Amino acid sequence: MFTYISWRYLNGLLFIFLPFAMLSNLGAKDFKEINRYEAQEARQGVAVDDEHFYAIGNHYLGKYLRSDGSKLAEWACEEGKPLIHLNAGMIVGDKLYCSHSNYPGVPATSSIEIFDTANLKHIGSYSLGHGYGSLTWIDRRDGKWYACFAFYGNRAKEPGRDPNWTQVVEFDNEWRRLRAWTFPPELVEKFGEYSCSGGAFGPDGRLYITGHDHPELYVIEFPEAGSIFRWVDTLSIPAEGQAFAWDTLEEWTLFTIIKADRVIIVSRANHQS
Repeated sequence: MFTYISWRYLNGLLFIFLPFAMLSNLGAKDFKEINRYEAQEARQGVAVDDEHFYAIGNHYLGKYLRSDGSKLAEWACEEGKPLIHLNAGMIVGDKLYCSHSNYPGVPATSSIEIFDTANLKHIGSYSLGHGYGSLTWIDRRDGKWYACFAFYGNRAKEPGRDPNWTQVVEFDNEWRRLRAWTFPPELVEKFGEYSCSGGAFGPDGRLYITGHDHPELYVIEFPEAGSIFRWVDTLSIPAEGQAFAWDTLEEWTLFTIIKADRVIIVSRANHQS
């Protein structure tokens, strides 16, 4: 079990999290697979709650029991009728929030699509329109939404834009933009022609992200000044980038996908003293 102390600057502009035992300082440089599940919908990402995991594909979803991997519900639409490219998802209460875009269409448009976790019925949509890029993942912390908007290289390239334009935007509860940050150029190089596919705040309060196809989890921190994240560590994972989810029951346990095999991988950080 990890614990941490948090300090908030009085102006509310910066959070610094200092765990008593930070993951990277323990020598935990990789995650080891402890379980896997077959899930035909596992093409873009995965979300998780205490009893279920939710496999996410471009325009389809599957709900599965964590205990035995049995399928409980599904949802699908024809491509573009109305959804095109779901990506990451997260659970808030009894709702599954999924990031969505018109990828690989240009110019990029984005929306947040909401599903009832009980039966995967589509129950809501919030359009973000043009202007930010392609929404790839969302997360929530301290009453704020954090959303990553990607720009790409050869495929879905917009004029005058490339992966360096990818940004993470902080929104309030009414989806009004508050602040935004970009990734350091050396990390953007890891994205290649694609971009940041997954992201979520970890058990230590820091932000963890993935690219599109490298089996790596990148640890980033908010800058003390300026607009560029600090890239502080790289951890290996038994998956090929894509969107992921932290386990709700066990700290430092990760749900990821291997899209080519359509499987969900559960892995745990390997702590080495």
